[in-house]
Amino acid sequence: MVSTRIDIDALLERERAHLRRVTPQEAAEAVAQEDALLVDIRYAALRDRDGLIPGALVVERNELEWRMDPQCAHRAQQTTDHDRLVIVICNEGYASSLAARSLQALGLHRATDLVGGFQAWAAEGLPVSRSSGGPGQMAPGQRANS
Repeated sequence: MVSTRIDIDALLERERAHLRRVTPQEAAEAVAQEDALLVDIRYAALRDRDGLIPGALVVERNELEWRMDPQCAHRAQQTTDHDRLVIVICNEGYASSLAARSLQALGLHRATDLVGGFQAWAAEGLPVSRSSGGPGQMAPGQRANS
């Protein structure tokens, strides 16, 4: 069996070709105008260091597929619709691209990610809360039923 190997840069390029990635401003507008769901997959140390985007659902990367699959018994309460725009956020916009593609494979066809990740959001001066939440918990301001 012949295996075709690619490096991470080629993998990112290939997977990003299937995403309509959004800028921080576009993400903020999508939340306000069409009830998009922001999903923060950063690990606790980064959330503690840098803060949270108010209203973002915190789901660490290792739980993402189980918490975001609308058909899974362990899904997050906010994940009930395959048609909802889901914007995945990591620290700098790399891991989130691969995570968004994984969500697309689960049927969340509008899943995408944030160009530049949390760091780009914060650099744009968009809202950041300094309190942290644990995995699968709602961030400050998150609605219980979205």
